[in-house]
Parts: sequence; C-alpha cells; structure tokens
Amino acid sequence: MKRSTKINLLIVLAVVLLAALPVVFGMGDHKDEPFAGSDTRAETAITENDPDYEPWFSPLYEPPSGEIESGLFALQAALGAGVVGYMFGVKRTRRRLAPEAADTPDEPAGAADEAPVSASGR
Repeated sequence: MKRSTKINLLIVLAVVLLAALPVVFGMGDHKDEPFAGSDTRAETAITENDPDYEPWFSPLYEPPSGEIESGLFALQAALGAGVVGYMFGVKRTRRRLAPEAADTPDEPAGAADEAPVSASGR
C-alpha cells in the first residue's frame, strides 16, 4: 500500500474517532441537551446574563422541529461539500490536461506539409 494511502486512511480513522468518542463515552450525559449547537448555547448564556434582552430580528423561517432544522443543516453541508469537491475535481482535471495541451501543436495536422498558396492561386 502506498504511503499516501496509509496517511489518508489514518486521517479518516482519526476523524471517525473524534466524532464517535464523545457518544461512546457518554460525554455530556449530565446535560439536558448534551450536544447542543453554538446557537442554543449562546441563546442560553444571553438569557442567563440579561433576562430582559430583546433580539434585534427574528428568523425568516423557523422549522417546526429540531430534526427538520438538523436535516436542513445537513443538506446545506452536503451541497457545500459537493460544490467544493466539484471545484477540486475541475482544478485537478485542468492541471492534468495542461501538459497534454502544451504538447500538441497549434497548427492542424498536415498544415505544415502543404505548400503555401499565393494570392494569384498558382
């Protein structure tokens, strides 16, 4: 197995472990929402510090449940990852095809073999 493949597999394993270890070891079990997002934590902290705080604006769309909100967030992340992956693929393909384009002549095949035609047609 190539060295780069081993490194990639180790990186994937590390990411999976980072995502799975908090769930496996029950980190956050003592909290009401163990894995609350930063928006929820910020809202809680603001409410605790200043109970009379009035938000500046309200959301344009409030999903009916947390599951739908999580699903929309996952959809947004998947679309973003697809766009980034597509751009990396385009860039890689362009880079790979660039040397081939430099090797091909600018003139069509056989054009250098033909004698130039004068303006008089002779």
